[in-house]
Amino acid sequence: MLDLVIRAPRAVFEFGEGPCIVGIRDGRIVALERSLEAPMEAAAEEVLGDDVVLLPGLVDTHVHVNEPGRTEWEGFATATRAAAAGGVTTLIDMPLNCVPPTTDVAALQLKREVAREQVFVDVGFWGGAVPGNLGSLRPLHDAGVFGFKCFLLHSGVDEFGYLTPGELAAALAEIRDMDALMVVHAEDCDAIAHAPQAVGPSYRDFLASRPRGAENLAIAQVIELARRTGARVHVLHLSSSDALPLIASARRDGVRITVETCPHYLTFAAEEVPDGATQYKCCPPIREASNRELLWQGLADGVVDCVVSDHSPCTPQLKRFDTGDFGAAWGGISSVQLGLPVVWSGARARGLGLTDVVRWMASAPARAAGLERKGRIAVGCDADLCAFAPDEEAAVDPARLLHRHPVTPYAGRALTGVVRATWLRGVLVSVDSPRGQLLVRGGA
Repeated sequence: MLDLVIRAPRAVFEFGEGPCIVGIRDGRIVALERSLEAPMEAAAEEVLGDDVVLLPGLVDTHVHVNEPGRTEWEGFATATRAAAAGGVTTLIDMPLNCVPPTTDVAALQLKREVAREQVFVDVGFWGGAVPGNLGSLRPLHDAGVFGFKCFLLHSGVDEFGYLTPGELAAALAEIRDMDALMVVHAEDCDAIAHAPQAVGPSYRDFLASRPRGAENLAIAQVIELARRTGARVHVLHLSSSDALPLIASARRDGVRITVETCPHYLTFAAEEVPDGATQYKCCPPIREASNRELLWQGLADGVVDCVVSDHSPCTPQLKRFDTGDFGAAWGGISSVQLGLPVVWSGARARGLGLTDVVRWMASAPARAAGLERKGRIAVGCDADLCAFAPDEEAAVDPARLLHRHPVTPYAGRALTGVVRATWLRGVLVSVDSPRGQLLVRGGA
């Protein structure tokens, strides 16, 4: 006897897209039939309507939860509740903006203790690679982090330092033997230092302060060090389409590199950002419309692997809406709840399908992080699912966002696609009952 059967006239599953029945027991998918008439007995049954598609729960490997230490910016309860509302069933928390940062085992243990009783989806953790903690990387790996994040320029917070090229090379050599993953914020610090300084409300001036060249140069450096050391690397939040040929060439040469971009780089364009509208500030920045279209092409061609949120919230005061000063405002966009309809709206307009969106936002991020039981509707996987109405239209209402502060550049934007329900290991997620698990590399 199964615990739950879900009959879906339309689903995106391991074999493609079409009708299917999903049989669930003990939180796992144990049976999958492609005919809606196949007999399957269970204690409960859910029959989906023709207007929804059953998708695997999304996997967001780039979320800044900020707790402990900056819980007034965000926290595990609010971030994971918003994630579930957006069809995200697994997230991996970044090691900075919390205090202390996750750069040693003691900080990791503190974060787990704080998170344990308040997560609504499954949560894993990245470790941090910073100056002076080379000896902490192996213990963090053994403690179950999914890899390590580093910066190549100031991170925005003083307690999380950035690596020089020599320090990055040493860190890559250290993690190579663990076959661990290094995820890199790739902007070159010298190029940024020599760029014009951003002061005031001009978005054009802010864009000039974070030029494409700084990103391209850093990505080239990461590729060369990965080639030299043999380590696995992942480029975070790609915004410069100029780097796509570099990445494709490196892969042809056997460099082990994966790449992500984010919903905001696929949606907005620099030409459309109003001066003083600091809700659009992120680093690297939102670039021109022509650049955006090349990022979409990079996704379609498979050069870019994943689309994840880079959910990076702060208090409204830190966005400096009083002055509109892009130089002084915190850089980050909160979108963990909105990623699926945002990306689907853009994909649909360009003739791309839900199977593409599922690959970018579920299976590919899960594969990059080594989450073998996540991101797919397949026998043996966790029964993490969402019911998505792909034709329903809705405008973004900040009052309905569940992350801590309803600040978003998507406010009022018309999107196509609405998440109707989310299941975590075969149980409907309730906003009143946190039942998420804390994940370690290889399990829970």
